[in-house]
Order: sequence, then structure tokens, then C-alpha cells
Amino acid sequence: MAKPLTPSHTTTEPGEQLPEEVLALIFRHLPLRDRAAAARVCRAWATAATSSTVWHDTSISCDYEGESMLSPYLSTCLDHVHNLRLECDPSRKPSRRAATELLMALAGRTPGLRGLCLECRGEKPLFDAGRDILEAVQAICKAARELQHLDLRRLPFTLDDALVLQAARGCPELRSLFLDNPTLVDNVGPDSILTLLKACPHLCALGLHLASLSRAVLEALAAPDRAPFALLALRCACPEDARVTPPPDEAWQALSRRHPGMAVELELEPALPAESVMSILQPAVPVVALSLNLSGDTVGPVRFAASHYAATLRALEVRASASAEMNAALEELAARCSGLREIHCFCVVSPSVLSAFRAHCPRLRSYTLKLKREPHPWRPTLLP
Repeated sequence: MAKPLTPSHTTTEPGEQLPEEVLALIFRHLPLRDRAAAARVCRAWATAATSSTVWHDTSISCDYEGESMLSPYLSTCLDHVHNLRLECDPSRKPSRRAATELLMALAGRTPGLRGLCLECRGEKPLFDAGRDILEAVQAICKAARELQHLDLRRLPFTLDDALVLQAARGCPELRSLFLDNPTLVDNVGPDSILTLLKACPHLCALGLHLASLSRAVLEALAAPDRAPFALLALRCACPEDARVTPPPDEAWQALSRRHPGMAVELELEPALPAESVMSILQPAVPVVALSLNLSGDTVGPVRFAASHYAATLRALEVRASASAEMNAALEELAARCSGLREIHCFCVVSPSVLSAFRAHCPRLRSYTLKLKREPHPWRPTLLP
């Protein structure tokens, strides 16, 4: 008679039935607190939760009141972080303190950091210069020799030459740097940008305030030995931008010849007087995205874009008052800019405007074109 089978007395910890690679793919989508909790379940989960796969691309929000961001669990994983997106609310001291603490810790051990994107949520405290956060960013730039991408567009503090020069000294592998943030003061001069371009030969995407640009900067970008340059994002929103003399059209022509695939994103804000707007909108600028949020004439810039950016324009945002003249300008733009992918107009338009974009722009994928006033926020219409 066969001997009955007896159950095994060995036990399997929860989670050990799943391969580490599968657990890691799950854990990488969890918030920081849940990752830490998962690491305490069992040995298999702890191994997976601290693997490089989980931490390679990491997003962290610093809204952890009453807790230290630098828990033992997080500290052991910092070496695995290659790309970090860090959110904080500078008006809340615990959130701000956590962000600064984490950045300074990263600066002390950043052999693998390749990308850093900072996003500030909430209101910026009045008269706050953000010295603590900016000093932490400079510490990162000093330590992260392999840093390739630095995005400060959503940092509401005035950036300056010291930060750019530190990036030039400490980050020779930079591929992209975005300094076009929403501050009303620009303290980054063209000379610092020239130093940056010389020190970072692989830089191919750059975001600046207009006051940080000059003819010499465009000539440096157009140099024969320069690596292909892909994107220049320009924000024109502060008094310094209104006072500078934009680079001449021939400098843009030379740059476009040197980098025929280069795209320019242009954002014009109310601080610009009408005469400055029309000097910035030069025919040779290869504008792919144009945002017009002006206090003066907007019809003229829309007509200019229709006349000179028809071959390149892919996205347009207009904030203006409704008028028959604006409707006519938008219809003209629709007829000429057949490659448009997005049009967002934050004023009521006529039905003929909507019909024009639907008829002449076959690549249109998203639009905000309201035929009657609606409660804000206005949501775009998405096309298949």
C-alpha cells in the first residue's frame, strides 16, 4: 500500500513566489511610503523594493509633515536614483525642509544621478529668495559629474549666474538645461550662457529668459564644431526681457542653417510692450510653439505667425479679448499653418474659426475653441 504524502514543513514567505523582477516592476509605481512599507514585509520584498529597477526613475513629493524624508530605507536607495522628479511646497516649512534635506543628501552621494526636475507647488512666500533650495541645487551641480538633464522651469525663485557657472564647472555632460522659470527677475547674463556652452559641448536643449540670450550666444550655438542643437525655449516675461535688444534676423538665419532641425518655443507675457513684441517675432526664428499672453495688441502677432511661421508652427496658445479682427486673424492662421497640432484660444471665437481649423489642419490633435462663454477652467477638445 502506497505511503500517503505528507505536507512539507518548509514555509514560504509572502512574495517569494513572485520573481524579484516582477516585484520590482510593481514597486516602482508605488508612492515612497508604500515602498517603505513593502520593504518591511519580508526578505524577498525588501530585496525587490531596494533594487535599482525601482529607483532608476523616481518621483518624490515632499508633503511628509512630521516625518523625515531621509528614513533609513530611503537613504539606502539614493545611490540607485538616476532620474529624480522632486515636488515640494515652498510655503510649507516641513515640505521645503524635506526637499532641501533630500537634495543635500543626494549631493553627498550622486555617482549615478543623470536627471533632476524640481517642481514647486502652492504659493511662493512673499519676498522669499529660495536661498536654501538654490544652494542645494548648486551642491547637486557641484557633485553630479554625470548629470545630463536639469529642469528648473517650475522653480519660482530668481536664478543667477552663480548657479549657471556651477553647472558649467560641475556638469560637463549636460544635454538639457531649462532656466525659463516664472520669476519676474532674470539674473542670468549672456556671458554665463557662453561659459556654459563652452563647458558643455553636448548641450542640445536650453531654456532661457530672453535677457539671457544674445547674438554671441546664437553664434556659439552655430559654431561648426557644435553638436546638433534641438531646442531653444525662450520666455519673455520680465522687465529685463523688455529692455534687451533681441538678436538680429541674420543671426537666426545662420543658426537655422547650422541646425536645420532646431525648434524654438516662444512664450510672450504681458510685461512686453508692443514694440518689443514685434522685434522679438523675427521671420527667421523657427518657432514651433508660440504662447501669446499680451496686454496689448495680439492680433498683429497672430497675423505675423501666420505669415512667417507657417512651415514650422505646431502649437499656438492665445490669451486675448474676443473681436472680429481676432477671428479673421485666426482663420488666416488656420489656412496657412496646415501642420498645426494644437490651438488653444482663451477667448470666445466665431463658428467660422472652428470650421477653419477643422478644415485646414488635418494633423490637429487638440484644440480649445469655445463658441460661447463657459465656466473656467476651459478644457481642450481631443481629436483621435
